[in-house]
Amino acid sequence: MLQVGLELPQSPTGVAANSPMAEPAQGDDHGAGKEIFGSSPVTVVITSEDDTWDINTSCLGCGQFVDWDRMPELEQQVDIPEDILSRSPKELKKLAREGYWATSRDLRAQVYHQLIQQVSCRLVTPDAHVYRDVAGRLFGKLSVSSHPLPEFLEGCSMPTYCLNLEGVTALKKILICIGNLFPDITYSPVLPSLVALLLHYSQDEAQCFENISRLIASNTPHTSYIDQSFVAHQASCMTFGDLANKHCPAAHRLIASTSENVFEVYSEWLSWLFHDLPFSYAIRIFDTFLLEGQKVLYRIGLALLKQYRLSVTPSELEGTDIKADLQAFVQNIARHVTVDKLLERAFGIRLFSRKEIWLLQMANRKALMERGISMVQSRQSFHLAVDMQSFSSSIVTPQEMRIVWSWIPERFSLFPPLLLFSNSEDGCSLQRFYTCCEGYEPTVLLIKTTEGEVCGAFLSSDWSERKKSGATSGFFGTGECFVFTVHPEAERYEWVFIKKPELAKTVPRSRQRSRSPSPAVLSSSPDSHSTSSNHLTVPTPQRKGRLSPFLAIRHFLLPSKTASMFMSGSREGIVIGGGGGQALSLDANLLWGHTEHCETFDNPPLCQEDFKVQLLEVWGFQNT
Repeated sequence: MLQVGLELPQSPTGVAANSPMAEPAQGDDHGAGKEIFGSSPVTVVITSEDDTWDINTSCLGCGQFVDWDRMPELEQQVDIPEDILSRSPKELKKLAREGYWATSRDLRAQVYHQLIQQVSCRLVTPDAHVYRDVAGRLFGKLSVSSHPLPEFLEGCSMPTYCLNLEGVTALKKILICIGNLFPDITYSPVLPSLVALLLHYSQDEAQCFENISRLIASNTPHTSYIDQSFVAHQASCMTFGDLANKHCPAAHRLIASTSENVFEVYSEWLSWLFHDLPFSYAIRIFDTFLLEGQKVLYRIGLALLKQYRLSVTPSELEGTDIKADLQAFVQNIARHVTVDKLLERAFGIRLFSRKEIWLLQMANRKALMERGISMVQSRQSFHLAVDMQSFSSSIVTPQEMRIVWSWIPERFSLFPPLLLFSNSEDGCSLQRFYTCCEGYEPTVLLIKTTEGEVCGAFLSSDWSERKKSGATSGFFGTGECFVFTVHPEAERYEWVFIKKPELAKTVPRSRQRSRSPSPAVLSSSPDSHSTSSNHLTVPTPQRKGRLSPFLAIRHFLLPSKTASMFMSGSREGIVIGGGGGQALSLDANLLWGHTEHCETFDNPPLCQEDFKVQLLEVWGFQNT
């Protein structure tokens, strides 16, 4: 059984003599050997020893669980406007982002409680009365008790954020009661941190328990506050990887080139926020989290990643454990950026809507379950990166393929690469190309020219989609398609609306629910760089969950006819990207190609504009 040990010798001040809590307060000195207050949260590590600890049933009011000597700074007491809690959600979001709650502990406590009480949750959700009953049954009135922590915390640590020993005890009691009343929770490493933060602003254990229970039981559409299973947690990590891939390309490329497994680095993103960040940063994030949900956490994580990239150079990271280096950077974030500036940068990132992020989480969760990851297991080790030891290509090195592989959506990197077509083995036949590639979705196209340049494309849809256009050369695919270069430099060019979302408007909800065909766009002929009048209807996905859940064309009102020219195939050749030019085009013999700027990907020529193909490979994803 999982146990927690807590018995520590006490100093005259009531703090464990050998605990970091007993250290004297430090100022804001940034010199050698100094620490900013709260920059290193005290961590109680879960062990297998018997758990024997004092039970304190007193109720001393808000702040009773805090070791004030260790708090980073004392909050000022200010006059609280009487109407503050009745203001509009938009105004409350603005105040939270600007740090208004930080001006008063009482204000924060009131706001937290009211905001959480307004969260829509399941009809039967445990409240403060239930907590008192369950706690009384579990712990009684004894002064000493021994109880295991819930199994869903196996292997997790508990940041205590300047809680005193009474607060640490309360934290454990609440977690034990959560395990007793929420048996469906199987894995939730972030939960201890959120309970610890709430305890700072709770009147007693029962109020803290009631509020965290409402966050756990939230049933707000397309919203999740706390992941409660290994699948959900890993899906969130994969979603963060997808967003980092799109919104932090420089940092992502750096991590991909220095890490054996990119996903292993991104799997720590929630720990950056609610374990490694100082209390003064974590609590400001929590302010906005209560109002805006998990989407806020993605923003902060991306802002940290962007800031990290600004603070390091590739040469400094050679031979470095980038995962540990990122953790150290976050722990010392105050040396690099203030919390106000971090939040400002985070909310300057333009993400998709809460619903669209939720859809991406669901797609990643489905991919995990297809791989055999179940909802009830606590943990399972698996690798998302391609096995570079066994990978072999005539075009790219394993290191180069690692970078290309890191660009694809996370849910596909669960599956090992499979060579579908190679012109050196299958010949220079377009028909053979189609035969080998049909039935696989997505695919990665790699081209090496006779000049030694290497480029390619990630293609989201099955090549069999081309048959739906009949004799015409209609475009198909989704906004997850992109083109790239590998040699002489690695660079990726995504759908223009990812980098410039203001160019398109989201389709109104009523339009998305309609069963009518998607808006038609005009396609261009593969034999011409000009726009033709061929009519194209965006194909309906044949495999549920395989195509992008939020980058499909049906989600956008596109302002031009060339906005969605992703991929096209005919007897004369294949075309990737269109509008004002073609990002890549190959002839029917797969021997000659052309590349130029196109409006779909806003790319420069990927190599010499007119090139001869030396080698061509197509890689699929082996779903076994």
